[in-house]
Amino acid sequence: MTINKRYSRDHAACKVTFRTGAKSEVPPKTVSLVGEFNDWDSSSIPMKRGKDGCYSATLELPCGKSYEFRYLLNDSDWQNDQQADRYVPTPFGDSENSVVDL
Repeated sequence: MTINKRYSRDHAACKVTFRTGAKSEVPPKTVSLVGEFNDWDSSSIPMKRGKDGCYSATLELPCGKSYEFRYLLNDSDWQNDQQADRYVPTPFGDSENSVVDL
């Protein structure tokens, strides 16, 4: 899993590409990007599968903020990004959310 940030010249916005790896015995059939930037809506940002089997999605987000997020695999398995800027506990107390700082 990787996060790639491309800032605008004026640093007002950043294009963030979220990418998950496909290196597993049973690759997921679906992956969604879910977080504060889409009000935790699990259906609004389905990630696209590339020829290499990895899933990705690119968002343009305002700078100067931090966004909590997670990946939802097969509509049931929540995963964090190993390259997140940091992690914070969820309100549920049994897991953490990934955070991207812009």
